[in-house]
Amino acid sequence: MKKLHYFSFIILFIFVGCQPQSPFSADEIESWEQQASNVEIIRDDFGVPHIYGKTDADAVFGLIFAQAEDDFKRVERNYIWAIGRLAEVEGEEALYSDLRARLFMSKEEAIEYYENAPQWLKELCDAWAAGLNYYLHTNPDVEPALLNRFEPWMPMYFSEGSIGGDIERVSTRRIQAFYENREALALNEFGNGLTVTDPYEEPKGSNGIAVSGELTASGNAMLLINPHTSFYFRGEVHAVSEEGLNAYGAVTWGQFFIYQGFNEKTGWMHTSTYTDVIDEFKHVIEERNGELMYKYGEEWRPVEVSEVTLKYRNENSLEEKTFPIYRTHHGPVTHMIDDQWVATALMWEPVKALEQSYTRTKKNNHDEFREMMDIRTNSSNNTVFADAEGNIAYYHGNFIPVRDTQFDYTQPVDGSDPATDWKGLHPVDEAITVLNPGNGWIQNTNSTPFTSAAEYSPKKENYPRYMSIDSENFRAVHAIDLLSKAENLTLDSMIELGYDPRLPAFEKMIPGLVQAYDRSSPKDDSMAEAIEVMRKWDFTTSEESVGMSLAHFYGMNYLRNGETPEGMNFMERMDYYGEGSPEEERLTIFKQTLEELNEDFGSWNTPWGDINRFQRLDGSIDPNFDDNEPSLPVGLASGRWGALASYGARTYGTKKLYGTSGNSFIAVVEFGDTVKAKSLLAGGQSGDPDSPHFFDQAERYVNVNFKDVAYYRNEVEARAEERYKPGER
Repeated sequence: MKKLHYFSFIILFIFVGCQPQSPFSADEIESWEQQASNVEIIRDDFGVPHIYGKTDADAVFGLIFAQAEDDFKRVERNYIWAIGRLAEVEGEEALYSDLRARLFMSKEEAIEYYENAPQWLKELCDAWAAGLNYYLHTNPDVEPALLNRFEPWMPMYFSEGSIGGDIERVSTRRIQAFYENREALALNEFGNGLTVTDPYEEPKGSNGIAVSGELTASGNAMLLINPHTSFYFRGEVHAVSEEGLNAYGAVTWGQFFIYQGFNEKTGWMHTSTYTDVIDEFKHVIEERNGELMYKYGEEWRPVEVSEVTLKYRNENSLEEKTFPIYRTHHGPVTHMIDDQWVATALMWEPVKALEQSYTRTKKNNHDEFREMMDIRTNSSNNTVFADAEGNIAYYHGNFIPVRDTQFDYTQPVDGSDPATDWKGLHPVDEAITVLNPGNGWIQNTNSTPFTSAAEYSPKKENYPRYMSIDSENFRAVHAIDLLSKAENLTLDSMIELGYDPRLPAFEKMIPGLVQAYDRSSPKDDSMAEAIEVMRKWDFTTSEESVGMSLAHFYGMNYLRNGETPEGMNFMERMDYYGEGSPEEERLTIFKQTLEELNEDFGSWNTPWGDINRFQRLDGSIDPNFDDNEPSLPVGLASGRWGALASYGARTYGTKKLYGTSGNSFIAVVEFGDTVKAKSLLAGGQSGDPDSPHFFDQAERYVNVNFKDVAYYRNEVEARAEERYKPGER
């Protein structure tokens, strides 16, 4: 017996010794269990998590725990990217994304920001890390790609709410060229080193619309929340505490604040801004007495030099590469222009940005919201607002550096001239804003603010050029036309407005095609039937529309293959293709379109819904599509053509088009004595293919069948599908 007992002990010792060491201490786990006891998660019939916590920190703990349950890999991926460790997962090609993150903030600086943050914010960051770590502790089968432990300083890297944020505009190709070879790459069309959006890609951005009670059936203000993002990149959540938090809306995976949404009294919708918030400063650099110096006015200042060692995956091992980092008072050196080093300046105030992002969700009226905007760290967004007091408002940008208008900041400026320096930030009252315009509505679709409220819009001449652009887009044209006729709006008619099928870009383009055919001689009879379809088409999209199929591919082919005069924006190009381009070219491109449709689909006479599809085969971050697997027909269209309800679809080694961006989380909200809302989410709440909420909103999505939002506790209780404390599920 003694020998057997001794042998068993040895086996137990070996077994325990072989187990991976937990990164969590017993004291931490006990603390998390205590915090979890203060939280209740109620999942409604669509899997939306409603989190109830005693304190805001408890609500944050439960909110991030629920996000991890729904899509941990996306939560983790966002932070692997944000903190600059993506190459450890994806390999050497991601190394310069990591370097970009570290150029703007080191780990040590992030820790310092966290440690110096207000106590209440530190508590939220602590709760955020605790919630994620407790999720990993209670779900040992989950295998992180990299992060086995989350730290409370990590949110400092991902603080403002936008997907990617301003830093993503800094070109990694130019960083690589500089830090590897001191090489200057050719500048983009704007004359700077920032990344330029591919004109053939689906436009990124969003729609925000606010209407006053003058235009609604109830007399209450209403808000359309319509972000255009990649699908499945934000979840739908509801977070409540006994300290005044009661926010509902879309959360970017891994963040602890509702980014676009509403509470009982206020609603906020962000659209991407064209306010100039990133500038580049060219420097004269010399080595003096063995030290790098840069010229600034009449003096020479030392370049701040440090280094960072980054890891990257190389097959099954990790390699390391060390980079120098150079900074001037303008910011980190990111690239070269000719033989000059260029420093890039952008908003980097992570503590203040987190403070603004979170406190925004707890404001009760416009006066409080306006005071919050004085923090001025919402750098990449415009804000469309409505409240229960009947106010509607628009803020075009928020972080706006003061600059000397004699310089053109769309181009890199001379960093050795002190006159080019930023001179503080514009007060909010100096920014482009709209409050309660006489027309009763406000719209922004990533277009000019100077048409945001019809004749009550701000005037371009009253603002410096760097505050905005003045170009329009077809979504704005569409929205203005609809809102100018709006009256007696309800939640349902607001949805109808947001999904109006008209496509104004084709109103410009298609008549010129028909005219070219009518004038041609001899006529190409092979195009005659298709031309008649276009002649009769009403420029609206639907599943059944053959005209939509023809117009989409004709438009895309013209963008790729048409001869276009230099300097034209997208709207000008559509006008040119309709009226100014050679008529023979129009017919040649249309014939090419018919041939391609015949080859890919057997006939050009193919309804749009047979081509344009919605499919979700798995929960991978990079989507997979298969023409042989089930999918749903979609009648929506690209935002480039002026569709307010944007559906960005393309091929993925397939014949059919599959949507991956555009309308993602959509909500319409009415404020009054109580708040009422309807919402829709692309696909479903969960990233787990085995979950009933993986694709349960798909039919609703393609049929524009919004669900009622459960906001008040009695509504949530009535639709409760599951209720539990974190760790009990």
